[in-house]
Amino acid sequence: MSIPQTGGGPIENKAQLAAWLAAGCKPKDQWRIGTEHEKFGYCRDNQLPIPYDGPRSVRAMLEGLRDRFGWAPVLEGGHIIGLEKDGANISLEPGGQLELSGAPLETIHQTCDEVNEHLRQVQEVADTIGIGFIGLGAAPEWTHDQMPMMPKGRYRLMTDYMDRVGTMGKVMMYRTCTVQVNLDFASEADMVQKMRVALALQPVATALFANSPFFEGRPNGHKSWRARVWRDLDPARTGMLPFVFEDGFGFEAWVEYALDVPMYFVYRDGRYIDALGQSFRDFLQGRLPALPGEMPTLSDWADHLTTIFPEARVKKFIEMRGADGGPWRRLCALPALWVGLTYDQTALDAAWDLVKGWDHDTREALRIAASVSGLQGQVGKLHLHDLSREVVAIAEAGLKARACPGAGGLLPDETHFLNALKESVETGQTPADELLGRYNGDWQGDLSRIYADYSY
Repeated sequence: MSIPQTGGGPIENKAQLAAWLAAGCKPKDQWRIGTEHEKFGYCRDNQLPIPYDGPRSVRAMLEGLRDRFGWAPVLEGGHIIGLEKDGANISLEPGGQLELSGAPLETIHQTCDEVNEHLRQVQEVADTIGIGFIGLGAAPEWTHDQMPMMPKGRYRLMTDYMDRVGTMGKVMMYRTCTVQVNLDFASEADMVQKMRVALALQPVATALFANSPFFEGRPNGHKSWRARVWRDLDPARTGMLPFVFEDGFGFEAWVEYALDVPMYFVYRDGRYIDALGQSFRDFLQGRLPALPGEMPTLSDWADHLTTIFPEARVKKFIEMRGADGGPWRRLCALPALWVGLTYDQTALDAAWDLVKGWDHDTREALRIAASVSGLQGQVGKLHLHDLSREVVAIAEAGLKARACPGAGGLLPDETHFLNALKESVETGQTPADELLGRYNGDWQGDLSRIYADYSY
């Protein structure tokens, strides 16, 4: 989850909120790719989650990356809670999941190099302190009581609030991981088309990247338990957002939606002030109970936008949020999929043609089917396996049209990053299907085997 935003001046009128979003518009030659991925850390000797403190811990991990590789520490209340370097940052999810938020880069070759270097650094430090890391959409065995809480004020507030608004919020916070990509838009119209394609096709991404078939030590009946968790988190800030598909959608409509999402906090002088359930609309009028008489800044607005969790999200860029955390190859496949679909206009138009006839009920049903059945999901005559085949083909054509070479020119484009997804389309098998096959096969129901066989 995000670190506190900075640099925003006072908000004098509501129009500034839409203008803040519109400031993200960039010409195509300035579009970038920002890949984020989370992973679970565990102690190798007992396969339990790593605590914050101690010789085998989150803190030891962050300090090792700082000391060995020159990352600058991010502190909160005297605790190291993140790292920054060269436009990227490493942050902590509530249960100690380690997240890389990559720098904005020009090509998937570059973002995959960044992923590879990050995982190499993590592995080097982890090996010296007896820690392992694994990429899954949900913790396979751990209970909530076994999870540590990171020393971040934001998480304390959110934990207390989650049970008031849903049933799965704390599961999301402490026991799930995702991979996502952040992409640019050229104009308001471009943002609208990309958001509509993004939301409609998140179920396809969920199906292709499904990688969480276990929870609390046994199969859970879903290919993506992480996606199941998000459906019962907080309806005020999650979901498929039908208003995005209505006439007139744009930056102002997103502002109106975001203003109606209840607040979590206001960040002031290094601490999080409890504003749980309060209204940003009231804040604009100087009537926020948490800070009576005080007016918000654009940094407050940017912070508030990080507390909205739909399947795709608008800030000064668009975040694609539908995929489970997973194995190494798929950390590069996720940006390849969405860059191919959205950074070439012909591909984007083809993707929109594929989904523009769907209504909200269809999109929501596909979301559920992807969570339960992965590529085997079906809604009416729509089969997720067939949709995935079409979507990956469109993405491949988009990447060919981008024609971004890599490896010193030896690779003519970025299409090879889709190979893991093309294999799933060919076989109908996702990581979740592979895991279930191992569990019911050579593991003989011993889920502890997952750590040795699937860690980074």
